[in-house]
Amino acid sequence: MLRLALCLCVLSSAARACETALLLAMDVSNSVDAAEYRIQTDGLALALRDPSIAEIVLRDRVALAVLQWSGPDRQELSLGWLQPGDTAGLAALAARVETMPRAFLLSDTAPGAALMAALDVFATAPDCKRRIIDMSGDGTPNAGSNPAAARVRAERMGVTVNGLAIEAQGAGLPVTNFYRRSLATRDGFVMTARSHRGYAETLRAKMLRELSRVLG
Repeated sequence: MLRLALCLCVLSSAARACETALLLAMDVSNSVDAAEYRIQTDGLALALRDPSIAEIVLRDRVALAVLQWSGPDRQELSLGWLQPGDTAGLAALAARVETMPRAFLLSDTAPGAALMAALDVFATAPDCKRRIIDMSGDGTPNAGSNPAAARVRAERMGVTVNGLAIEAQGAGLPVTNFYRRSLATRDGFVMTARSHRGYAETLRAKMLRELSRVLG
């Protein structure tokens, strides 16, 4: 009986090894200037330092990766999969995000190709219960393939795609509507930041929603 209890304990511990693998895919196309790029990286670093997010990341052994994207052939895995084991590790990850160099300049916007590239990254992801792509951007496509095929692939792989749409003030919701219609999977959701200045707080709320397992 003791041996059986020990086995069950080991299995339970393994099941909690990684709750979520979260890949953050950041738009660095031509519409994102240098200041707006810095707002995105600073916003992600702030989110990782948020006490509520930090608690979930460490408790659930969350795996994180960051991909920068722009044109059809321009996607870069800037930070590969990392699972911070303690507060020092998480602080180091936030510092790396904060100083992360921009991958591309003067390039188109191709979210379909970006989503395909993001899905490829899961080939090397840790074995986690849930797999999520967090697509963020401030524009609709002007290059690359239709993202419909990438979204179908994501659903077949069991990967949830959520969106963070950055809208220009007074311009309606063209990016939000595109993300909802063409990128987010059926079990995903889209949140809207009104300008890049609202990015940090929207990202924080979005990551809390993703990591707290509140979807749809």
